[in-house]
Amino acid sequence: MEINFTKYQGTGNDFILLDNRELKYSALTKSQIEFLCNRRFGIGADGLMLIEKMDGFDFKMVYYNLDGNVSSMCGNGGRCITKFAKQLGIVDGKAMFFAIDGAHEAIINDNGYVELKMNNIIKIERLGNDFILNTGSPHYVQYVHDLNNYNVYLEGKKIRNSKPFAETGINVNFIEIINDVLYVRTYERGVEDETYSCGTGVVASAIVASMGQFVFGAEINVSTKGGSLKVSFDKINNQNFENIWLKGHANKVFEGVVFI
Repeated sequence: MEINFTKYQGTGNDFILLDNRELKYSALTKSQIEFLCNRRFGIGADGLMLIEKMDGFDFKMVYYNLDGNVSSMCGNGGRCITKFAKQLGIVDGKAMFFAIDGAHEAIINDNGYVELKMNNIIKIERLGNDFILNTGSPHYVQYVHDLNNYNVYLEGKKIRNSKPFAETGINVNFIEIINDVLYVRTYERGVEDETYSCGTGVVASAIVASMGQFVFGAEINVSTKGGSLKVSFDKINNQNFENIWLKGHANKVFEGVVFI
């Protein structure tokens, strides 16, 4: 099979993007997706996305983790696929697309930023000093000290594989606030490693950070291993958050043809 692909990245979270509007790539298998995402033998990416047609929407987003399994919502992926849709001429400055967790609005700004509207949060669970919430994907958020030197892989893997989460998995975010900036590092399920950035994890972390005594402005500045993002929302109370937006750059890296 000949595959025409484009690779995008959003704060280091990288994706293989395929135009599947004519259903050319619908027969891709789990092992083939895993091969394409492999950084040694394939193209290399944190995940693979198909852009497809869907009535009532500009497009449909179908996302697979690098292990070849269908994944829950990916925030950085949503921003990247919006830019890809513009490249294909499907959308211009705005988009309305459908993902696994429902409808999403996206805006492509003149400065290259892509703003992605996320689903409302209606429940946050407290587990000791830690938090569990779903921002399109399930997330565990924990405050730590000296995040820069923290063993995210080891500690994230422990939590992700602990008894409550072992079967379905959970993404684990470690956070620290320094000089009005929220720092986030994430261990992602499906990738089973630390990624350079996780959009839904950044949103979950920003919401948790806003629940404390620290007062942020209209936008929360977030620093990840792969770069900076911004998050804004309307806080109804410590369980309900609406009008949630994830904002940041989404850039085309390269395009090509691969044979499998």
